[in-house]
Amino acid sequence: MTESDILKALSNVQEPDLGKDLVTLNMVKDISIQGNEVSFTIVLTTPACPMKDMMRTASENAVKILVNKEAVVKVNFTANTTTTRKDNQQVLSGVKNIIAVVSGKGGVGKSTVSANLALALAEGGASVGLMDADIYGPSVPIMFGVRGERPLMKEVNGKGMILPLEKFGIRLISIGLLVDEKNAVVWRGPMASSAIRQFITDVDWGELDYLVIDMPPGTGDIHLTLMQTVPVTGVVIVTTPQNVALADAKKAIAMFGQAQINVPIIGLVENMAYFTPAELPDNKYFLFGKEGGKRLAEEYDLPFLGQIPLIQTIREGGDEGIPAMLSSDQLSQQAFRNITSQAVRNIAIRNSQMPVTQPIEMVK
Repeated sequence: MTESDILKALSNVQEPDLGKDLVTLNMVKDISIQGNEVSFTIVLTTPACPMKDMMRTASENAVKILVNKEAVVKVNFTANTTTTRKDNQQVLSGVKNIIAVVSGKGGVGKSTVSANLALALAEGGASVGLMDADIYGPSVPIMFGVRGERPLMKEVNGKGMILPLEKFGIRLISIGLLVDEKNAVVWRGPMASSAIRQFITDVDWGELDYLVIDMPPGTGDIHLTLMQTVPVTGVVIVTTPQNVALADAKKAIAMFGQAQINVPIIGLVENMAYFTPAELPDNKYFLFGKEGGKRLAEEYDLPFLGQIPLIQTIREGGDEGIPAMLSSDQLSQQAFRNITSQAVRNIAIRNSQMPVTQPIEMVK
């Protein structure tokens, strides 16, 4: 066996999402051959890659079938998270992908999806931050059990920077960590927008594969400020199946599709899709309507990331500061893993096929 033999065999193994073979994509590194033993490393597009096992099996089969049926194949993995951001970026220089989680209206579970999306990404080995951009209704301190805690400061190049809190391996920042939760944040739009700019420019996020941003509901000042300040990789839209939520989700879809904004939509999540009682595990009750989110994704030709059932443990976990991804409920965990695996695949495809999102310029 030679290195050339191995590369020729692996040129028959496709990367499932990018549609090209591993060799063309330069994903094969460190080939080592000793007798019948061969090892090599596949460089994934993200540590949270859901196609890892499929590529391992396909690579082993390719070597055994096309090179040596007696070969003992060891496939190692590493990851270099794809990004469209440039090396000379001034803002969030260490962040590879910025994912905004949005909804047309409040109460559809956007913060729950943001928290568990961040945890599911980290579970796959990615470095993840979570920015709570919902200035008027911050949820992250409660959901991560950090109420009353305060972030520290440090000096970086002569400038005071806020250090995010870290909980469950996620770097966190929220207005709820900076003000007394008993006091209402009574700010006009410019003040809220200024706070978001500070979360971007005055927080030391460090090196991150993904920064998940929990946006406020609606389509307003904070959304525009974010997109003026940083190039957002893409957005995840959260809705429930009911018509009232779907009508507002359409407005969010329309906002990000406008020519002057034009931020890619990573996909749509249908939350509270159905209810299954513990004592009747085979039954599904569609309390808020059936598959409204799925139909909306089809109507607008958007990727559908999946459904999240209405499960009591998801609500309890959020209230108790232990999100569903860290609970013992396998049904809710699997639901969030499924939407996350679809999201990371769509992000990798977006990064390979589309140019960087440009920060928008508002005309006064």
